[in-house]
Amino acid sequence: MLETNASDPAVHKPRILAIANQKGGVGKTTTAVNLAAGLAASGVPVLLIDFDPQGNASTGFGVAPQDRGRGSYQLIDDGAPNDVESYRTKYDNLWLIPSGSDLVGAEVELANGGPRREFRLRDALSVWREAAPFRYILIDCPPSLGLLTLNALVAADGVLVPLQCEFYALEGVSGLTRTIEMVRRRLNPALRLCGVVLTMYDKRNNLSDQVADDARGFFGEWVYETVIPRNVRLSEAPSHGVPVFEYDAKSAGALAYAQLAEELLRRDGVPTAAVTAR
Repeated sequence: MLETNASDPAVHKPRILAIANQKGGVGKTTTAVNLAAGLAASGVPVLLIDFDPQGNASTGFGVAPQDRGRGSYQLIDDGAPNDVESYRTKYDNLWLIPSGSDLVGAEVELANGGPRREFRLRDALSVWREAAPFRYILIDCPPSLGLLTLNALVAADGVLVPLQCEFYALEGVSGLTRTIEMVRRRLNPALRLCGVVLTMYDKRNNLSDQVADDARGFFGEWVYETVIPRNVRLSEAPSHGVPVFEYDAKSAGALAYAQLAEELLRRDGVPTAAVTAR
C-alpha cells in the first residue's frame, strides 16, 4: 500500500474527477486518455483509473490485456491500492490503473449487495484523498449509469461530461445530470459538475453549431471554451497504443486537448507552465 508524507512538497490533496456520460461513442475515453496526457505534459502529476470493463483507456496507453496485472477490479475488491510505483507509465507525471476482464463481473458482484457497495472506490482511494503524489485523479467511467459509474461518482469531487455535437446529445445527458444530483443529495454532498466538454465538433456541419449553442444556453459557463474537433488522428492514435500527443503532436486533436488541459488548470487555479504537446 502507498505511504505518503504530507510534509513532502511533492504530495498533494488530489482533485478527483469522474469522466462520465452514459451514452457510448461520445469521446469519453478519448477525453480521459488525452486529457490525462495533456495534464501530465504540463508538469501536473495525474493518475488515470480505467474503470470501464472494456479497458479502452488501458489500450490507449498501449497496455495489453495480458500485461495489466492488478487493476481497477482489485482496487475495489481488496479495498486499497497497490504500491504507486506499479502504476507508473513511461510518461513523466502519469500513472495508470488499468482495467482487466475481471472488472466485467464487478457490476454483478456489486448488484448482489454487500456492505458499502456504493463506496468501494471511495474507500479504496481514501489513502490518497488527503495526500498523494498526484494533483488529479481521473476516472474513466463505463458508458452506463450502473454501479461502477455510481462508485466513481461517490468517489469523485467533480464530474466532467464529454458531450458530442450531434443530435439527441442534450437529451441523452439529462439522465446523467439527474444521477449527479441524486448522488449529491444522498451519497456524496461534495460532488459537483466540473464542466461539459464539447466533442466531435465539425465546423462544416451546421448541426454542430446548433448543438454547441444549445449546450451553452443550457449549461452556461459550465461548458468549456475549448471544443474538441472531429479529427482522424484522434481516432487512429489508440490503435497505436499512444495518446494523440505522441502519435501526431501537431494535429488539431492534440492541440485541442492541450488547450483543454490548460483551461482545466486555469479554472482550478493550478499554477503551471503553458501546456506543450509531446
